[in-house]
Amino acid sequence: MIDRRTLIGGAAAMSLTGPLRPAAPAFVSHRPKPADRRFVSPAVEREIAAVTKRIGDPELAWMFGNCYPNTLDTTVFMGTVDGKPDAFVITGDIDCMWLRDSSAQLHPYLPLARKDAALRTLFRGLIARQARSILIDPYANAFMHDPSARTNLGWAMHDKTDMKPGVGERKWEVDSLCYPMWIAHGYWEATGDAVPFDALWADAARASIRTFREQQRKDGPGPYRFQRASNIPSETMMLDGYGPPSRPVGMIHCGFRPADDACILPFLIPSNIFAVSALRKLAIVANAARHDAALAREAAALADEVDAALRQYGTMRDTDGQTMWAYEVDGLGNALFMDDANVPSLSGLAYLGCVPRDDALWRRTAERAWSNRNPYFFKGKAAEGIGSPHTWLRQIWPMAIVMHALNALNAAGASDDATVAQCLAWLKAGHGGTGFMHESFDQEDSTKFTRTWFAWANGLFGELILDVAARRPALLKG
Repeated sequence: MIDRRTLIGGAAAMSLTGPLRPAAPAFVSHRPKPADRRFVSPAVEREIAAVTKRIGDPELAWMFGNCYPNTLDTTVFMGTVDGKPDAFVITGDIDCMWLRDSSAQLHPYLPLARKDAALRTLFRGLIARQARSILIDPYANAFMHDPSARTNLGWAMHDKTDMKPGVGERKWEVDSLCYPMWIAHGYWEATGDAVPFDALWADAARASIRTFREQQRKDGPGPYRFQRASNIPSETMMLDGYGPPSRPVGMIHCGFRPADDACILPFLIPSNIFAVSALRKLAIVANAARHDAALAREAAALADEVDAALRQYGTMRDTDGQTMWAYEVDGLGNALFMDDANVPSLSGLAYLGCVPRDDALWRRTAERAWSNRNPYFFKGKAAEGIGSPHTWLRQIWPMAIVMHALNALNAAGASDDATVAQCLAWLKAGHGGTGFMHESFDQEDSTKFTRTWFAWANGLFGELILDVAARRPALLKG
């Protein structure tokens, strides 16, 4: 049976000589024709025009024009449910909606939502779709467009778990429930629009909190199990599908990382830190948009409990005696240090708003993640950066390069312009002639990459360019 890695890797390899290559010497837009675009936002179109004029490098400007609107152009399917907007947002080359990806894909458009009614409709539709999806199964990471349909993902059809109609894949990932809280708070903060935060949303929020509580595993392993027949060990969970053992210390037990790979130790630290931040954001929205003090108290109490456990059990000492965040722990004294390009990562915590950008513990950890201390940090002729066990060795993820640039751009004090400029150069060299970001590319040769159509990475690149244009515009003048 074909697995996800083989499918997306093969699709990328076949596309290298396809129509995505630009016509020389001009950089021809790779956006769909206007009539073929899935969703159109006047504000986004104005932003593209305004920012492109400020980019002196024609290749970088071309990449921005392709990438920034990619989610809207290609992945949004609008509809209505009970007379209200419904937005189903696929990842790109996989036609299911991940709670994580769909939130991250729309995030770059938040600053424009207040002044664009079309975008507000889109965000309302996404928040409602995510709530309905969570209520189908809060343990699932991906969902079908048709909530009555069985999964069409070949690698998930025979999983040993409680698969429900409407679920695309059922890998329990803590961040899958954090991202809807994060994007909901971002939307509320950007617009002050209380419309999406109805009883449906509140029911999904309570289901999310209940699931986090279950996976603290204070009274046993809880209801979730998952096993998959695969020759890739990280595609399944050990010990009869319950995952590796842990001691119940207050953190949330996680089955899979954001890359969809099984955890080695069950308390995934970046996801638990994200949960603390997301729950506190949920409390803000519950209070301000719904005046639901009970929901806010429930979210805040869990956040405080997980935060206290993280402070006690989530750190480790490096060989030089310095304290840093671990990547995974088990509450029994064992810890693993690495970083994965997928966000939440240790490197991406400031981007998500989980830690202040001048937090000494986080900066120390991020520096080690961008070094040979991290077994998934790679250097080659094409670039340097963080990869993932999901794409094997030597594969650098543009997403990690973007995070590194954002961390340098928003560093405490003066921006590290040299690092930002270097990251832009790596990203420009890393698109493999396609004009788009990819999941990963080979450290020696950027034309060897995975995923031609990965909307999240495209949006992150667009977000970086917007941030550079706002904060350090001289770096874009070429």
